[in-house]
Amino acid sequence: MASNQPAPEAPSSLSADAFGGPERTWEEWNPTAESVRPVRGKHRVAKQRGLARSSTVLGVGVIAAVGAGGMATAQSKPPVSISLPDSIVDNLPDAKSLPGVGAFMSEEPAEAEPVAVPLASMGLTADETEAGATDAGEALRARILQQAEQQQANADAEAKAAAEKAAAEKAAADAKKQQDEAKKQQDKAEAEAKAKAAAEKKAAEEAAAKKAEEERLAKLRASYALPASGYTITSTYGQSGAMWSSGQHTGTDFAGAAGSPLKAVHSGTITSAGWSGSYGYRTILQLEDGTEIWYAHQSSIDVTVGQKVSTGDTIGRMGATGNVTGVHLHLEVRTAGGSAMDPIAWLNSKGLNV
Repeated sequence: MASNQPAPEAPSSLSADAFGGPERTWEEWNPTAESVRPVRGKHRVAKQRGLARSSTVLGVGVIAAVGAGGMATAQSKPPVSISLPDSIVDNLPDAKSLPGVGAFMSEEPAEAEPVAVPLASMGLTADETEAGATDAGEALRARILQQAEQQQANADAEAKAAAEKAAAEKAAADAKKQQDEAKKQQDKAEAEAKAKAAAEKKAAEEAAAKKAEEERLAKLRASYALPASGYTITSTYGQSGAMWSSGQHTGTDFAGAAGSPLKAVHSGTITSAGWSGSYGYRTILQLEDGTEIWYAHQSSIDVTVGQKVSTGDTIGRMGATGNVTGVHLHLEVRTAGGSAMDPIAWLNSKGLNV
């Protein structure tokens, strides 16, 4: 908004105290194209003495903001040249006398061509310039976006690699689990097969053993015979009682009809035939393995000592001689050493059912 007050008049002179020298006279200065010339490069500044060096210092600074916002606003602005009147330039202090500045000044300043570079293009790299970029802010923004995209791409690649690794590990774990399960099932099937084979083998062995035993017993039955027929067991081996002199029964009693035939249980030799006290008439048949078969209480004897007999031959008749209470055959089985054993168990071992 314009002011109605007149502009203050410029001072026509400056006192000697202001510049540390004699009083100078100033005239009104109207800059024209002829009086104002552009400042190019560095200029030698006349040295000033006295108070003017510290009191009349005119500094001009230009701050270039390198950023997406600041540089973008300066993109359309043309470069500005700054010039000063010679009357002011003559009163400027020597630059080398300024603290911290003289060390950076050379003795002979060189003429330098002004670089007319827009602020908006400062900070561009050679590659960006060759690519046609003219705006440093946009270039910086592009670089930031490119870096962000690269970081995002790296993050996506890492996430993808992690997901693929996790998927591979899960697939490997699932495969191992399936393999372990298959092996477990296979081991179970093999164990069941082995158990089944073992059971079948055992059953086959038992069947074979049973068959062999039956064949053996059949063969024994063919070579062994019961001592009597039509009988009843009245006393067993080891039975206790006062009627036996030893207090226990030493054989098995087969009760039957008087005079019924008594058979040789197996082939052998007659070693004794005759009267034997409480046994009455007794016959002893010795088998090939030394086992002795005693027939006691006979009514008669049909063999003689030394006679060879075969299975089923008649050796005497059932009677009641000796120490008896009724008609029966007292049968004893003794080992080669003379020890008595259970006749029924012995006959059963030969395949005979008593």
